[in-house]
This record gives sequence, structure tokens and C-alpha cells, in this order.
Amino acid sequence: MDDTVWAFSENARDTFQDMYSKYRFDRYFDSFEQYYKLYSKRNAELWEEYGRGEITKEELNDSRFSFPLLQVGVDDKFLVKAYSENFFSEIIYKKKVMPYVHEALEYLGEKYNLYVLSNGFRELQEQKMRSADVAKYFKKVVLSEDIGVHKPYPEIFHFAMSATQSELKTSLMIGDNWTNDVEGARNVGMGHIYYNVHGEKEFPFVPTFVMNDWREIRKVL
Repeated sequence: MDDTVWAFSENARDTFQDMYSKYRFDRYFDSFEQYYKLYSKRNAELWEEYGRGEITKEELNDSRFSFPLLQVGVDDKFLVKAYSENFFSEIIYKKKVMPYVHEALEYLGEKYNLYVLSNGFRELQEQKMRSADVAKYFKKVVLSEDIGVHKPYPEIFHFAMSATQSELKTSLMIGDNWTNDVEGARNVGMGHIYYNVHGEKEFPFVPTFVMNDWREIRKVL
């Protein structure tokens, strides 16, 4: 879902800019860019830890929002709590999607059963899909927190097959995350399309397909 269908990076950045102004973070940081760079680096690390089961969902959210403030000497748990709650209440209504995704889903939905397989949180993902007007294309949303196992581990892919009454040999994973989506699908014998949003030229192995743009999906399916 995130950065494959729903434009997570853009929507998140827009929301952070809104929150930066609302909470007057210019009191603490030289610029929004300084704040967002601190947040983004630590956030990526925390999601990896969460994916490995080393931290909880609550620890992930507390740490990623408090980290930038702690780097500039601000230790305010009440501020972090208010900020994080406000952030989540705002981001789910952002509507940006990846380029040409509506046209692609309209096309695919007429030929295939479409499902979401995500490491995201249910209370966020479903509203994000409604806000972006893409929920109508998907028959089911399968989330890692449903069973406590995250992509790329095989268990979540097998669970998705069971939950959607699908088979690996006739299923195809489309995703922008090389490790979670492409390697995860390959390791269970599922076909995979790498959505190469950053235009990478070299890959650790040859994926089933690579697409740089949703318009290319018609060449494959």
C-alpha cells in the first residue's frame, strides 16, 4: 500500500510540515529540513527493528516522534504524545496516490482479484485507502499485525494465501520495498513485480518483473 498505491512519502512529508508549523517547532530546529532529516533516518531504523520483532508498535511510535526533539535537548513526553496523536489523526486523510495508480487499478480490477498485504497498522491503512479512493479496488486487506509476523517472513505470505484463498503459483506481489516485497515473495515461490520508484539500475537478483511506472503494468498483466 504505502509508496506503491498510496503516496506515503509525499503524504507523510506534507503532514509533518503541517505539524511543524502547528506546534511551532521552529523554536527548536533551524529548519523543517533539519527536523525531517533527523526523523527520517531514525524512523527507517526503527521500522527495521519493528520488522524483526525487537520493539513493539508502541515503542516504535514513541521513539520515532521523540527522537528528533531529544537531539535538540527537548524531553517533553506530553508534547510528543499530543504531536503523535495529532499526526496520525491528520495523515489518514491525505489523498495523494502514486502516479497513474487509479488507471492501473481500474484495469487490473476487471481481470484479477486484488488484495493488500502490508506491514502498516489497520487503524491507519483502511482510512488511508478510503481517503485516496482506492479501497473499492481491493477485496481484502491483510496486515502483519493480524498474526504478529511482518514481511518479508514467509509466515505472513502463507497467511495471506490462506486469508484470501489464493495460491502462490497464481499470485503476484507488487511492491516498492525490495526486502519486504520482492525478497519476501521470492522466498516463498511467489512471482513479484518490483515497483522501482527510485529508478535503480542494479538489483541483488533478477526479479520476475520490474516496473518504473504504473502505466507499464499492461505489459505484464
